[in-house]
Amino acid sequence: MVDHLANTEINSQRIAAVENCFGASGQPLAVPGRVLLGEGILTKECRKKPKPRIFFLFNDILVYGSIVINKRKYNSQHIIPLEDVTLETLPDTLQMKNRWMIKTSKKSFVVSAASLTERKEWISHLEECIRHLLTKTGRQPSTEHAAPWIPDKATDICMRCTQTKFSTLTRRHHCRKCGFVVCADCSRQRFLMPRLSPKPLRVCNLCYRQLLAEKQKEVEADRRQLEPIRSAIPGYEPSSGDDSDKSDDDKADQWPADTEFYTSHVAWSSFHS
Repeated sequence: MVDHLANTEINSQRIAAVENCFGASGQPLAVPGRVLLGEGILTKECRKKPKPRIFFLFNDILVYGSIVINKRKYNSQHIIPLEDVTLETLPDTLQMKNRWMIKTSKKSFVVSAASLTERKEWISHLEECIRHLLTKTGRQPSTEHAAPWIPDKATDICMRCTQTKFSTLTRRHHCRKCGFVVCADCSRQRFLMPRLSPKPLRVCNLCYRQLLAEKQKEVEADRRQLEPIRSAIPGYEPSSGDDSDKSDDDKADQWPADTEFYTSHVAWSSFHS
């Protein structure tokens, strides 16, 4: 069915209509082989409160945006490659029913449909498109996903120290690694996570220590891989950055390579509802 619609006039008109609704703020959506399969309004759980969003399902991407005038004007366009999407059905809450999570490597968020049937239809069509794309490209399903942000109203206290109470003057912050709502003191660090952003992002103290430890392991693994290469080079000696003519006897004793200068055994707190 998708192949049949790919080069039809009706498909081109439908895609052009979506582009027109997003206007100059949106990206071009018409590419060879792309087919618009369906659209609908879903409720997205945002940081402040749940908000309606327009969603368009194509055979290779999922597009969503804010509704200015339904069927006429949308903005804040987001484009998600379906190859990067994993779905997870979630239980109902008092505030929202028919929920599921859309997980990607850059952003994960929760949406809900107006009915159980509508949720099943969305998930069924999304999974079919994802399966088709992965089969076509030979890629494996994505296993690394960004943590969804916990809504602000989910807690009145910091989810790390469990001591700081949020108020008009005490702002809430979100850790980009775990998605927890944390206070400023518990999220002073920033860490570069290229998968999410080219700039260092705010993380909580716990995630910072974990990320730092993971980075240190990677550096150590790289060092061990280079050791056989270094030892195989005759006369190899790491440069000290000093071109002096002093003999080896004049050099100061070197610290062992595996010396740990900085260690920390700080107990980490966790959030308990």
